[in-house]
Amino acid sequence: MSDCLFCRIGRGELGTQFLLETDQLAAFRDINPQAPTHILVIPKKHIQSLADLQPEDQGLMGDILMAIKSLAEQEGLEDGYRVVVNTGPDGGQSVGHLHFHLLGGRSLQWPPG
Repeated sequence: MSDCLFCRIGRGELGTQFLLETDQLAAFRDINPQAPTHILVIPKKHIQSLADLQPEDQGLMGDILMAIKSLAEQEGLEDGYRVVVNTGPDGGQSVGHLHFHLLGGRSLQWPPG
């Protein structure tokens, strides 16, 4: 989807500084951080939400989770972190492109909201 914000970021069109980038995914800091560490990890392939995953996306999802693990280590989040995937309007998804939030750097309470 050419006009999708996260597709444009993934293609490098907006000059976003990536913390990690592969052919399949990109990771960058959230512009409105909700914790001292708040990183977004996106697939470069346009997938609307978690509900839209297809069987062929299984390897990509494994790559994303391994990237999140690597980023958490890189950021020194040894005391813990949270990974959030908002799905659909009632789930709080505000951008129509699957993305994972890596949050850490402080104690994260439960329930989240």
